[in-house]
Amino acid sequence: MKKLLLVIDMQNDFIDGALGTKEAEAIVPNVVKRIQEFEGDVLYTRDTHSEDYMETQEGKNLPVPHCIKGTPGWELCPELKALRDAGHSPVLDKLTFGAKDLPAYLETHYPRGLESVELIGLCTDICVISNAMVLKAFFPELPVSVTASCCAGVMPESHENALNAMKMCQIAIR
Repeated sequence: MKKLLLVIDMQNDFIDGALGTKEAEAIVPNVVKRIQEFEGDVLYTRDTHSEDYMETQEGKNLPVPHCIKGTPGWELCPELKALRDAGHSPVLDKLTFGAKDLPAYLETHYPRGLESVELIGLCTDICVISNAMVLKAFFPELPVSVTASCCAGVMPESHENALNAMKMCQIAIR
């Protein structure tokens, strides 16, 4: 069985674009190092919206267009795009906070199961926690962890709140 590193939404718009933060910028070197050191498979997700984003429920609640498919902000940041391309790692485009296709993808590509899944990326308090919970819901016996130094939230306080919430749901915080 293999280990999987799930790299959540390390896209330009979340790092230094429309929804970027200094905390997101600061974790990029940590994320690069973790990917380079990881012994197992790497899978990336990419937040994906269309031109009608502002008419969606998310757009009404967060009226900042971001990660519009095909735009520079939708792309993985350059450092991670280079690693992804070099490793020929797959990317799951997701239209929701949690990747709805993730369980089926894992069942198809890992029919014998996985040893563990580690999550890193952005944003801790929205998409990282959502995907960790999807994994726990579909694979309750799968060890799931989150590496805090490779994540950033919308705000430092919400990052910490999300880490604490995941701990309560038996997700290991490293």
